[in-house]
Amino acid sequence: MSELLTSDDAALIDLSIGLEDGPPSEPMPPSIDAFDHEVGAERLAENLRELGHDVDAEDFPAGMGLAWEDLEVIPHAGTHLDAPWHYGPEVDGEPAKTIEEIPLEWCRGNAVVLDFRWMDPGEEIGVADLEEALAALEHDLSPGEIVLIQTGADELWGTPEYLTQFPGMSAEGTKFLVERGVKVIGTDAYGFDKPFAEMGRRYVDSGDESELWPAHFAGREVEYCQIEKMANLDALPRRTEVPIVAFPIKIEGGSAGWVRPVAFVEEHETAGEA
Repeated sequence: MSELLTSDDAALIDLSIGLEDGPPSEPMPPSIDAFDHEVGAERLAENLRELGHDVDAEDFPAGMGLAWEDLEVIPHAGTHLDAPWHYGPEVDGEPAKTIEEIPLEWCRGNAVVLDFRWMDPGEEIGVADLEEALAALEHDLSPGEIVLIQTGADELWGTPEYLTQFPGMSAEGTKFLVERGVKVIGTDAYGFDKPFAEMGRRYVDSGDESELWPAHFAGREVEYCQIEKMANLDALPRRTEVPIVAFPIKIEGGSAGWVRPVAFVEEHETAGEA
């Protein structure tokens, strides 16, 4: 993997969704207030005047300063990596790691893509489903591998259906992967668990609190991180031994951090060879 990561011949596949201003696929969407170069000149000139310098916007070359944006956004918007602290204060009796405490070694490795596009929205991915998917690939998990759950939900990005039309992981399935040495599990769906509405329906019908965010809360027993809102898994040329990196931004005490997962593949490889 290391040779491919440093090779000029490697093709890079972006597996992320970015931050957008108010998309219907986000229940708490980012707000992005963009300033163009003319407004940037006015604001920079104002900053300089506050420092006692007589500068106007017209003094900048062509009257243009620097463009930038003001953002109001939660760290769980767009593609992001959840830290163990997101799931609870402790993992198996030990303090849970916040996002800046995540070892970088967890966030790079060979990925295994497990295809669950055949499952119905609202279903849970259990141990038997994972074992069947691994058997179909004739693959045994190794410590440090990154497992990517493919649901096909990324095709619905930009629509309200993105929030509801996907299967989710079960608590038992999550623990099954982590107990085999997996530290990072990704999904191309909005959430790692089944959709909110389905969790709520099951809880109301049964009164069983284990219906509420079971896969997340498995992280109170086993230590792992999850990447939510990935994309483009169908662009990967194979299902195993896909080198990826997915380093999160550091936020002090943060429950998550935005991440841009990138896969490295040979330049000649195409998705048709999968």
